[in-house]
Amino acid sequence: MNWDIIKWNWDNMKWKLQEKWWDLTDDEITEMEWSAEAMSWILQAKYGMTKEEVDDALIELSENLSD
Repeated sequence: MNWDIIKWNWDNMKWKLQEKWWDLTDDEITEMEWSAEAMSWILQAKYGMTKEEVDDALIELSENLSD
């Protein structure tokens, strides 16, 4: 996952996160903006995902930021 690309396209990424995981709160989305670790930790804790599952999902989302 390229965090620089995600940060540069944060508005698009934020919407993609909310589309995929619709019950993320605004506070969680805001917290995610600050670091890849926070994003990974929140998704792991909230959805019971492994780090690898989170990484794969975020790579997929970040590859489609221009969609």
